[in-house]
Amino acid sequence: MEHSVTTPMESKSRFAQALRAQRLVITAECQPPLGADGGAAKKLAASIPQTVNAVIVSENHEEIRSCALAFAALLVKENLDPILPLVTRDRNRIALQSDALGACGLGIANLLCVSGDHQTLGVCPQAGGAFDIDPVQTLQALKALQANGSKAAQPPAFCLGAVAHPYLRPMKLNLIQTKKKVEAGAQFLLTQPLWDLAGFAEWMKALGELPVAILASVRPLASAAQAEELQKRHKAAAIPDALIARLRKAADPAKEGLAICAEVAAKAKEIQGVRGVNILSAGREDAVAAIIEQAGLTRA
Repeated sequence: MEHSVTTPMESKSRFAQALRAQRLVITAECQPPLGADGGAAKKLAASIPQTVNAVIVSENHEEIRSCALAFAALLVKENLDPILPLVTRDRNRIALQSDALGACGLGIANLLCVSGDHQTLGVCPQAGGAFDIDPVQTLQALKALQANGSKAAQPPAFCLGAVAHPYLRPMKLNLIQTKKKVEAGAQFLLTQPLWDLAGFAEWMKALGELPVAILASVRPLASAAQAEELQKRHKAAAIPDALIARLRKAADPAKEGLAICAEVAAKAKEIQGVRGVNILSAGREDAVAAIIEQAGLTRA
């Protein structure tokens, strides 16, 4: 029996419902444990404020950590709504689609399609990369999988997302790349960390109105040295020299970094078209509540 293409089911995840409700959305990144700590999810859940709509589980970003899919499943048991990254660096198209279906069966419907930093920049540079398909192709595959029901009695209902890079230039190519992700099925876009708000506002204006929720990402910096290292590794980081100088002069750089992060978040959410704020805690999950409070973020 042939299965005809049908209209994809809408995800019923709390995060997807918040996006459809057109209210300010707040997400926060977390990292799985370095070891096999089964209680890490419970500890994390206790530290995440109720104002957070969804928690993004990072996957082997800078260190080899516990499986993101397994940790996300544990977070579901703690009544958190996780966003699972599907990293094309590490998996081919078969594994990506299989993981997506398995995640949905575990109650993880929010999927973030990303390429991931190249393995040569990470803790295991000798590792081979998959890079079978890119994030746009992954979005297309998952959208088709959802629409066709994967020949299943219970078809998946994903909430699909991707990453956007506001500071990449030339602007024309940036916009083409971003719009491709939306056309491929992205329902939400998480930006790279924001520092230069004027440059971000320029990008938002050029992007115009698209059927996608854009979440402005902010990241607390621990020191001026960390900021300089980010500039070296990511040419489009766009961290202003004045900000680095402010960190260098601070008596407590980590505290100053939190204050800067909150300031950026408070201003970013006021830019036209921004639907929410994503806090890239970079391992500082205990700082999420302070950033939300200082930035005056609410979910009204």
